[in-house]
Amino acid sequence: MDLKSLNEISIASVKKVYDGSFIGDSIILFDEIAEVPLPQEPRRMDCLLLALCLKGEVSYSYDTVGVNVCPNDIMILHEGQITDHFHLSPDCSGIAIVMSYEFFSEIIQGVHELASLFIFSRTHPVFTLTPKEVRTILAYFNALKQKVEERDHHFLKDTVRSLVMTMIYDLSNALYRIQHLGFKKQTRAEAIFSSFIKLVEQHFRTERRVSWYADQLGLSAKYLAETVKMVSHQKPNEWIDYFVTLELRVLLRNTDKSIKEITNEMNFPNQSFLGKFFKEHVGMSPSKYRRS
Repeated sequence: MDLKSLNEISIASVKKVYDGSFIGDSIILFDEIAEVPLPQEPRRMDCLLLALCLKGEVSYSYDTVGVNVCPNDIMILHEGQITDHFHLSPDCSGIAIVMSYEFFSEIIQGVHELASLFIFSRTHPVFTLTPKEVRTILAYFNALKQKVEERDHHFLKDTVRSLVMTMIYDLSNALYRIQHLGFKKQTRAEAIFSSFIKLVEQHFRTERRVSWYADQLGLSAKYLAETVKMVSHQKPNEWIDYFVTLELRVLLRNTDKSIKEITNEMNFPNQSFLGKFFKEHVGMSPSKYRRS
C-alpha cells in the first residue's frame, strides 16, 4: 500500500461532516464518540484525537496494532499514525476532542516533559483513568463546550488554549503515573526510544544525524534505527524531521521572525534548503504557510 495515497483525517475533513462545537481549524468538541467520523479503512491522522470512553467498548488499530478501549479509558491518536477498523459497541458512549497539531504544539511548546509524555502515549495510546481523573476531564470538557459557544468573547481562542493546556497537564499527570508506577516494567527497547526522544527534543535544532544520537546513547546507528522502528513504527530520521517541522510551524505561525532568521536559528544551510524541507513535509512553502 502506498501510504502517501491515504486520505487524511484532518480538522477540515471532520468539519465537512460535523457541524458541532469548534473554533476555526484549531479544535472540535464531540459530545459522543460515535459522532467522530472514524474510518473502517486505513486513514492517516493529520490531527490529534483525544477520546474518553464512559460506557461500552471501542476497538481499532493504529499502525497495524490492535487496541481495545473500555470504560474510563482515554485513547490518544497522533498525527501521522495510520488508523482503521474502528468498531463501537451498540452501548458505546463517551466524549472526544479533535485538535490540529499546530494548536497542540503551541500549547506544549517549550514544556519538554509534556512533549515526552505525549510521545510515550504514541506507544501506549490507551490508558485507564481513576474515577477522580474521569470527573476532572469531564469538567474540563464541559467548561470548553461552554466557552466555545461564547462567540462574542474577545479572548476566546486564548481562553480555550489555557483550558486545554490545564487539561493536558492533568492528562500528563495520569500518563506520568502510568509510565513510572505502571502496570508493566518498561522494556529495554522502550527505554532506548524514550532516551532517544529526550535527546531529539534537546538537540533537533542543531543535530539531525541519526549517527550522532546513536553515539550519545552508546549504540550503533543500525541498532538504534531498528529499536526505534520496532517501538514506534517510525524511523529515527522521521522523528527528527517531526520535531523540526513542528518547530518551524510554530516559528512561522506565532512569531514575526523573517525566513532568514528562522533559517539561522534552525541551523539550515540556507533559505532554499529550509524551503525545500518544509514543502516536502508540509506541502507548501514557508511563506505560503505563514500567509495561510
